[in-house]
Amino acid sequence: MRFITGCPLWAEPAWAGHLYTRSSDADERLAQYSRVFGAVEGNTTFYSLPSEARVARWAELLADDFHFCAKFPREVSHGGRLDPTHPALQTFLGRMAPLEQRLGPIWLQLPERFAPQELGTLADFLDGLPSDYRYAVEVRNPGFFRKDDAERQLNRLLHQRGVERISFDSRALFASEATDPSTLEAKQRKPRLPVHAIALTVRPSVRFIGGMDQAANWEVLAPWFDKCVQWLQDGRQPMLFMHTPDNLLAPQLARDFHAALCERLPDLPPMPRWPGEREAAETPQQGGLF
Repeated sequence: MRFITGCPLWAEPAWAGHLYTRSSDADERLAQYSRVFGAVEGNTTFYSLPSEARVARWAELLADDFHFCAKFPREVSHGGRLDPTHPALQTFLGRMAPLEQRLGPIWLQLPERFAPQELGTLADFLDGLPSDYRYAVEVRNPGFFRKDDAERQLNRLLHQRGVERISFDSRALFASEATDPSTLEAKQRKPRLPVHAIALTVRPSVRFIGGMDQAANWEVLAPWFDKCVQWLQDGRQPMLFMHTPDNLLAPQLARDFHAALCERLPDLPPMPRWPGEREAAETPQQGGLF
């Protein structure tokens, strides 16, 4: 029984002293993150590829059972017709290969313009990908969220190929009345779509986009709690990624959710203690003058 949770990034300096030790550098933060969380969203690869040396270093630092969910480059997913022979795709796969079993599922995030009429193109693209890797697809066109034949065709297409469909839940974000810059920016950037809980493979994947109010986030998360319990009892390994507008609260939200699951499922391993908190507990406190 394994629950895999993570955040949209690992290099957040504000987490030092809590998730990370205070003096940790970028490499140490990744290593410490991967020993607490089971996955991370590799958003950086959507915009540009890391160097060969950087990927090799990641491979040295990451735990063996970690999941680096890299996104296909935008030249592949957003540049035009999906093409499994696109040079950028081949370069991407070659660059990320040193991660070995830690790579994936690789995410194909499709633009809103990708409509049900293009399902044949998606099928051809997926069929042309190397079978060495695991994949997941996120769709954003409203035509895939009507519980009609188009959505059933999409789910069938993915299921037949062992590809997961990423569930996206931004209800808590858009329900928030906060007016801070981070929340307003997140509302501009994140899609607002119906929420469909989908499990097409052994690792159903969910991206939860919360607001700044943790209590309000938990209210929206409650149905996902029951769904994750069901998936775990069915032998699946759900992957849940927590976002908040500035992501400062994302690790705590993930920890609270994981702890609640452990209360319901005693056989589920608990989340490891955070290195920064362990450091604080082990550091002798300076006494007073008297």
